[in-house]
Amino acid sequence: MNSKVKKMLISLMTFSITCLSFAGFSISANAATNNATVNLSSKQQLITGFGASSAWCGALNDSSMDTLYKNIGLSILRVRIDPNEGWNKGDYSRWADELSNAKKAAARGAIVFATPWSPPASMKTNNSIKGQGSLKISSYADYAAYLKTFANYFANNGVPLYAISLQNEPDWKVDYDGCLWTGNELYDFVKSYGSTISKTVKIIMPESLNFNQAMSNPTLNDPAASSYVSIVGGHLYGATIKDYPLARSEGKELWMTEHYFQGENISSSMDLAKEINDCMTIGNMNAYVYWWILNDGNGLYTRSGQANKRAYVLGQFSKFIRSGYNRVNTTSNPQSNVYLSAYTGNNKVVILAINQGKSPVTQSFNVQNGKVSSVSSYVTSATSDMVKSNSDINVTNGSFTASLPAESVTTFVGDIK
Repeated sequence: MNSKVKKMLISLMTFSITCLSFAGFSISANAATNNATVNLSSKQQLITGFGASSAWCGALNDSSMDTLYKNIGLSILRVRIDPNEGWNKGDYSRWADELSNAKKAAARGAIVFATPWSPPASMKTNNSIKGQGSLKISSYADYAAYLKTFANYFANNGVPLYAISLQNEPDWKVDYDGCLWTGNELYDFVKSYGSTISKTVKIIMPESLNFNQAMSNPTLNDPAASSYVSIVGGHLYGATIKDYPLARSEGKELWMTEHYFQGENISSSMDLAKEINDCMTIGNMNAYVYWWILNDGNGLYTRSGQANKRAYVLGQFSKFIRSGYNRVNTTSNPQSNVYLSAYTGNNKVVILAINQGKSPVTQSFNVQNGKVSSVSSYVTSATSDMVKSNSDINVTNGSFTASLPAESVTTFVGDIK
């Protein structure tokens, strides 16, 4: 969506977030405070992954993709479906850059999903990809075929899509590529044509501006229409993170599919850390997908070729919490300015610890219902980017204590025996 508009929305959001940085790592055997329990047997949602979008980024180079999808460990790529009028004439040239990006991400182990900002202009009521028109009812069948054609194009070129979205921000009036839908219109489309698409690829919807549940409730409340939808996705512009019991009761995954933070400082990056953690612990989400990969100011990677602090904060999650892991219960806020989440998978425990305070704090942990003998630690701060501690921390009778540096994100990783 438009950066100026999003800045206005972001300024309205009320986050009580202070931010994180690394001032050194220490272990104390006798300074345990505010004990946090991690219950390995209390499994919550399955994690699908973490990622970002290549929309309007052009064809990304191998260096940036290596940094983000190998070193930092992103596992999801969101590509843009260009509104291609030649789709039914075999002209797929406008989709070539995103196919290139998808191939590179898939080669590095990521899954790929696709989002349209607008249908082809000929399918819209205003005959333009811009602005506030909607999809003509007479074009519903063609639009379903169009989305299926895009999915087949990717699959035929070696990158089967994990999912395809019906529309980016259908509830937001814009002056760039867009298309307006109501929740009932999305329901009508899914009920009539969802089977056409879902036979080829999973459907994700509605990707509303602020995770507006009213945009997906009509579809979820109809068993037939709901059966065609696999993922409920949404954005967080001006939104409060909250659970979505209806979607979960219908067996849908919950994905945060777009949001960004402005600025290059540690404060902005730690806002991101807290948001991701809240999406996992409050929103019970299965995936978190940042906005732009490549953009100065609010992307993950600068046009001069450097990953910024946000990328490494995202990496504190994505590198260690892999697809197929489960979140497990832990004390979420054991002391002031400290926020935790924990995960298990592949016989490992992963604990995320965010210290938003301006001073280091001592935090004790007790791992229950599983034996862990030691944990490694990795820290991102104002001066460190996913730096591993020189020595592991011993875990005695399930417990260990560590210092969380001021304004930092620390990830603890241990083998479960």
